[in-house]
Amino acid sequence: MARRSRTVGTPALVALERAGVPHTVHTYAHDARNDVGYGLEAAQALGLPADHVLKTLMAVVDGALVVAVVPVTATVDLKALAAAVGGKRAAMADKAVAERATGYVVGGISPLGQRNPHPTVIDEGVRDVDPVYVSGGRRGLDVGLSAGDLAALTGARFGPLARR
Repeated sequence: MARRSRTVGTPALVALERAGVPHTVHTYAHDARNDVGYGLEAAQALGLPADHVLKTLMAVVDGALVVAVVPVTATVDLKALAAAVGGKRAAMADKAVAERATGYVVGGISPLGQRNPHPTVIDEGVRDVDPVYVSGGRRGLDVGLSAGDLAALTGARFGPLARR
């Protein structure tokens, strides 16, 4: 059974604590020289199934920022993301824009506790995965929680986003 963390620090952890959502906190030593990507590094360092570890990506859909959450083993289908939020065109957001909008640094962007809320879509392939793991708000920090709780906390909808 997942335990509630008593750790408070990043906005993501604060959001989880305030909501009273059961979650687990996982830390690892981030290696800036890693060449597999932040999400795969987390999966490997924590010994987790890579398809249960999710990455948080910022995109621009018809001029508005949108959050896409997909497994680290996949890429986001931008057309599907646009369709999921009722838009026509999507492109990945510039890293600096993503950092300013979320309050997190790339590699540590969490879908939880962002500076400003954004429409969020989670890949439907993880709807029944429990737990899923997302960034806890900094590199080297992940949190585990149910996909349903993640959706509830972020106001997300599920959609077919992952391209493998």
